[in-house]
Amino acid sequence: MATWPAVLFALLAAASNALATVLQRRAARTVPLAPGLRLGLLVDLLHRAAWLGGMLAVIAAACFQALALSQGALSVVQPIFVLELPLALLIGRLLLGGRISRDGWTGVALIVVGLGSALAAAAPTIGTDHAPLDRWVLALAVCAAVIGTAVGAALRRGAGGVRAACFAAAAAVSYALTAALMKDATHAWQTGGPASFFASWQTYGFAAVGVGALFLFENAMQSGPLTASQPVLTLGDALVSLSLGVTLFDERVRTGWWLIPECAGIALVLWGARCLSRVALARDLVAGKETPSVVSDRPAC
Repeated sequence: MATWPAVLFALLAAASNALATVLQRRAARTVPLAPGLRLGLLVDLLHRAAWLGGMLAVIAAACFQALALSQGALSVVQPIFVLELPLALLIGRLLLGGRISRDGWTGVALIVVGLGSALAAAAPTIGTDHAPLDRWVLALAVCAAVIGTAVGAALRRGAGGVRAACFAAAAAVSYALTAALMKDATHAWQTGGPASFFASWQTYGFAAVGVGALFLFENAMQSGPLTASQPVLTLGDALVSLSLGVTLFDERVRTGWWLIPECAGIALVLWGARCLSRVALARDLVAGKETPSVVSDRPAC
């Protein structure tokens, strides 16, 4: 199992990402809406303390994630990021107002319990910190094929749940691949310092794939309802990260009868993500739409 510093840094990274989401959403609310692209948008945002705070939180999240990956298994660190949406919901309630319905609290509890039980049952072990090139070639080829297939399927569909889910699947694979590349890049820093880090192809790889993941995520949010994209993104990132940890870095998880509580935990996480994706405040934070902050009394779960 990962050492406690890895878990702590992963939690701090998830919390920083959640804070960044809330602060950037708060800043966006203060900027006048425009019918199309507006070149002065960035200039306006630069004058917003909340937006600058959000960018600092993004940088802090990246640093915490790198520290977590350098200390623990990819198959532990990356699944912890499913806590980002519940944390954003809780922080958003404090900074943006509104309330969280009983179903919203249920979603938070389901994700926390599901994640904890799944990781406890799987008990991932730390493998190596560096993957050989032949493994990277195969992993990159498979991930590129999956991403290309998912994007192609999305482009063949009109706006709606299926299109959003396909883009979310592509984003999930991209986020997991970004984390794997970052883990290898942090190994280069630890063994050779900054010179080795900036000479490593993995460093530029995780930067490029990370930008692509963000682009795919935005397309998923704009293509259809959050109820279609968020569960796919949440579960896909965790499962692909686990697969990359096993195949690239020789991490191991328990199988056999342990698969029963592992699958049960995954089901709880998926259920919780679906619950939270129906909460109005969560839709406002993640999808960036002007939805009411007061949650509807309609059952979400």
